[in-house]
Amino acid sequence: MDPLVYIWTFLIGIIFGLVLGLILVYRTVISSMREKIEKLIQQRQSLSTTYGKITEQFAPFMKSYPFSPENFRFIGSPIDGIQFEKDRVIFVEFKTNKSQLSKDQNRIKKLIKDKKVEWFEFHIR
Repeated sequence: MDPLVYIWTFLIGIIFGLVLGLILVYRTVISSMREKIEKLIQQRQSLSTTYGKITEQFAPFMKSYPFSPENFRFIGSPIDGIQFEKDRVIFVEFKTNKSQLSKDQNRIKKLIKDKKVEWFEFHIR
């Protein structure tokens, strides 16, 4: 057999081996690293959510809160609370860091801005 055929077979074998090796390294190392990164991102988001919920509980008592905390009532979801002043009722949503209103909160905000708020009494007999 021609020595050139041996050389080509050898080179193709090396290339094939390198490709298989890279695939093996990717599956073992890169995939596990990707899973670890995704887990860390989820943990960070969970901590951020927990921090936000804790902060919401104490926000009315912060010095920078512009209203009397005694007149604040915590609701929790989808709006954090309601502030009752002598001349108005204020819906309050606390946001930490770079968090933004959800779609539901934006919808409620629009209803309030459009003055689509009503009073309803339910009598239990």
